[in-house]
Amino acid sequence: MTPEEIKQKGTKVYTKPELLNDTPMHYCPGCSHGVVHKLVAEVIKEMGMEDNAIGVAPVGCAVFAYSYIDIDWIEAAHGRAPAVATGAKRLNTDALVFTYQGDGDLAAIGTAETIHAANRGENIAIIFINNAIYGMTGGQMAPTTLEGQKTATTPYGRRVDLNGYPLKISNLLAQLDGTCYVTRQAVHNPAAVRKAKAAIRQAFENSLKGLGTSVVEVVSTCNSGWKMTPAKANEWMVDNMFPAYPLGDLKNTVEK
Repeated sequence: MTPEEIKQKGTKVYTKPELLNDTPMHYCPGCSHGVVHKLVAEVIKEMGMEDNAIGVAPVGCAVFAYSYIDIDWIEAAHGRAPAVATGAKRLNTDALVFTYQGDGDLAAIGTAETIHAANRGENIAIIFINNAIYGMTGGQMAPTTLEGQKTATTPYGRRVDLNGYPLKISNLLAQLDGTCYVTRQAVHNPAAVRKAKAAIRQAFENSLKGLGTSVVEVVSTCNSGWKMTPAKANEWMVDNMFPAYPLGDLKNTVEK
């Protein structure tokens, strides 16, 4: 059926998630954040948790997440989202509490908060956007930047002898007794989007069941920081990011 035929028949093929506000998003065209926001909004609505969900926004590209999804939000200091979420969940035990963080927020300045919250098994969900770069502040090297990857602060490529190895923090979190679910997903095509949505749903359900900390890493693009078109960034991600950060479950103690 052509778009014109769909229009004539009045067939609805897509509905904007009810919890997404009308505020125009500030993300660059091709950014993965918008897709993940849509999934978060859909899952919360489908679970009927829109009046009892608390999101903790990061410092970074997603700092304005509270403007886009119509739930209660707390803005955390840079990297402190898991600590803030800990307090929110302990005071609101029946609430769905989650953080939404980039790799710089979660795996650099927030490494301690992330690891210790997960090690305690706090009943929160962590959504972790890994695009291997600091997108908001100018494209500097992040903890997850690949070996040899060029950034504003590694113009000749990341050197292991100088900068260390890329930090696979989800692998570290999977080793902690407090985590019940650690998975790595992507949103670069429809099949991946469906899997990512299912992962977010499971992480949220784990939080409500009090099973421990769940982590959903989403391997993502930053076409502006990578200096690529959105299409080329997707190709580069598949060819370079996926081998370093393979998709799939790293830990799942609550498989259905």
